Amino acid sequence: MTVKKTEAEKPADAPAKIDPATTVDAAGAPQQIVPDVDLSHPAVDDNPRAGTISEQNKIDFNDPTLSGQEAVEKNLADQAE
Repeated sequence: MTVKKTEAEKPADAPAKIDPATTVDAAGAPQQIVPDVDLSHPAVDDNPRAGTISEQNKIDFNDPTLSGQEAVEKNLADQAE
């Protein structure tokens, strides 16, 4: 008889069983459900944009083909149009 081990009982180097992401968030990050993350823990920021205004969220630094300076310059130029 084979007994299935829970994630907590598996060796630390055993692969996690986390399903691939099927959606992405507004910033383009893949959204995966990670069963063992307690989003209410003080060390986890479950709402990193809380308290920000729309102006703070306009510039997108996620273009890997641009440096940070190029991203800022591009976004400022786009706003001037």
